[in-house]
Amino acid sequence: MKQLDGKLLLTGFLAGVTAIFLVLAANAQPSFSAVLYAASALPVMIVGLRWGNLPAIVAIITAAIAGALAVSPLFACAMAVFTLLPAGWISHLANLARPASEIGGPDKLMAWYPLSDILMHLCGLVAIGVIFLGVMVGYDRELVSNLIDALMATLAERDPTSAAAMGNTVAIKSTMLLTLPIVQGGLWVIMLFAAYYMASRIVAASGNSTRPREDIPSALRMNRNAPFVFLAGIVACFVGGVPALIGATICGTFGAGFLLGGFASLHQRSRGKEWRIPALILAYMASLLAFPAFFIVILGLIDTRRTVALTPPRGGSGPASGPTPGNDGNTPDT
Repeated sequence: MKQLDGKLLLTGFLAGVTAIFLVLAANAQPSFSAVLYAASALPVMIVGLRWGNLPAIVAIITAAIAGALAVSPLFACAMAVFTLLPAGWISHLANLARPASEIGGPDKLMAWYPLSDILMHLCGLVAIGVIFLGVMVGYDRELVSNLIDALMATLAERDPTSAAAMGNTVAIKSTMLLTLPIVQGGLWVIMLFAAYYMASRIVAASGNSTRPREDIPSALRMNRNAPFVFLAGIVACFVGGVPALIGATICGTFGAGFLLGGFASLHQRSRGKEWRIPALILAYMASLLAFPAFFIVILGLIDTRRTVALTPPRGGSGPASGPTPGNDGNTPDT
């Protein structure tokens, strides 16, 4: 039986302690809670990308146990499902590689797990996490109605004129019922992918990255099967009841994936153009509104692909963590 490496266990333990401290800090600082919650995925992703699955698993278990002791077992379960497990799984996928010849690529090269598939997995995991949290808190029409009523009561105390102008809140309650899971799922996909990007850059800067640094504008797309999942989510939204809530969550998470892919496509299409910088700035600013962001999502839906990063295997000729000469590190996997 292979003996466990004490240094890896200690590294995972420290990463887990760091993750739980970030989560507790998020509870103490509501203004930055979303950023700190997302940042709690960083330690798990960094140790997973750098040292593999073992320290990532230790980090997840350590953070979950610490969360159960510091707050409650239910809190630890929610933290694990919503943040820690997706972080560990994404770092595991990013480390997967196989000979490129197995997928019709060049000999003596390694093919890494496609970034498009990693993004699709992330969307699915976040959707599961949001649904799980919804079940935990009992998310339904009554909960949203009570929340809107409380907000309206607070608004009426501070500004009675504005509260009276809003009139009947039935339409607001009906809209918010589906809007909340869409926004929650979408924002969490974007923030966790940002955490993955930062973790991969940190590991690459240390000189110990096994996965090659990919050209994000050309590699970051959604998988070709993702539009069918997105379409199923849209259809479910019109069914009503629990299926509509699940469909809204899927629309939010996968819509965020297409939004990221759309921006990557926009970056690639604008390369070398004089209008690149002002166009990108305008696109990012406009995407803060729902209607302009919809067109970026459409761009992501149109441009789906699978690109595979290629690199020489460790011990072979050439750098083990970079693309081969004359190749940007990404080739289509058809």
